Amino acid sequence: MLKDEVEAVPAPREARFAVPSDGTLIRARNLWKTYSMGEAEVHALSGVSFEVRRGDYVAIMGPSGSGKSTLMNLIGCLDTPTRGEYWLNGRLVSEFSDEELAYIRNKEIGFVFQTFNLLGRSTALRNVELPLIYNGTPAVERLERAKEALARVDLATRMDHKPSELSGGQRQRVAIARALVNDPSLLLADEPTGNLDTATGLEILALFDRLHQGGNTIVVVTHESDVARHAQRVIHIRDGKIDRDEAMR
Repeated sequence: MLKDEVEAVPAPREARFAVPSDGTLIRARNLWKTYSMGEAEVHALSGVSFEVRRGDYVAIMGPSGSGKSTLMNLIGCLDTPTRGEYWLNGRLVSEFSDEELAYIRNKEIGFVFQTFNLLGRSTALRNVELPLIYNGTPAVERLERAKEALARVDLATRMDHKPSELSGGQRQRVAIARALVNDPSLLLADEPTGNLDTATGLEILALFDRLHQGGNTIVVVTHESDVARHAQRVIHIRDGKIDRDEAMR
């Protein structure tokens, strides 16, 4: 069980972002990710370049082994490229230290995972509070913000329930509320409907549609065309490269 007092993650140099004047949130320039396998090198990404503007809803789609998960890790500042540049909100985060990247992940990116990643012994409210605890938000403020986030995903009446007392769809809504609670620049979702039945998955996608209409920037990583069709734009990844980049609507 986490204590109420958790040491806040300090802000790194130049991590207080200014919004780029042209409205671009993400700039990826010639991103490579190379792994050494003995004497051989494996290129998980090979020269990937693209941009995402604020308010966009983008799907990154590709089969297993295409490089889409590697790209997601770079977008989410969970990893750094072997070479190339990744700019987020006007800062070259591909050159940030591990401590600086941790700050960016907490303040600028809201993650939604296929497996929910909730603490089983904590209530929905407590799970949503966690990012605010880590960044040192005062208790009264974080309680109100967590309640507001749960209300945004229609779970105001379930905030005192633990994950075992919630359905799969409700658990994913808690995870989405947790991703939203810091008001991130980017909502990054990895196969968000992968553990849900078809009807519940459609409910979650409808929630993403609503969040996008409310101004959130969303990037969804998926191998399912039905999920990708909800986005404005689909970036298709194959063999570590962008195969095509198409507008959906």
